[in-house]
Amino acid sequence: MRSNIILWWILAGFFSVVAAVYTVWHILEYPELVGAAKVEWVGSVALLFGACMSAMIAVYLARTHKAQGGELPEDILTADIDDGDPELGEFSPWSWWPIVLAASAAVFLIGMAVGHFLLPIGVAIFAVAIVGWVYEYYRGHFAR
Repeated sequence: MRSNIILWWILAGFFSVVAAVYTVWHILEYPELVGAAKVEWVGSVALLFGACMSAMIAVYLARTHKAQGGELPEDILTADIDDGDPELGEFSPWSWWPIVLAASAAVFLIGMAVGHFLLPIGVAIFAVAIVGWVYEYYRGHFAR
């Protein structure tokens, strides 16, 4: 994690330097412009935002690293794969409901593009897919 923090700080510094170079270069390239027109605002602001966002991620990672109280298993060279493999939850590899949910999104988006009469059909398929996916463990062969 420490190497990630350093990389994000390097990226923030890079964006800051490039923003300064970009702004000065534009001012020197167009000396006939006066006032606020000397600065090319879109690129300068975008590069400064990139620096701020990189710094924000670096600060977040540093605070997270400090709060966890040690190195992650991914950062330790002698760690096994199982050390960084937590239990993520229970998933249904046999479930067809995600496909139905994707089909409802497809029908809805096609309805937005082609004809609005498909929008309620997509919403209805979505409602059926959500209810089916949430309650698939409460009925049938996999009921608990």
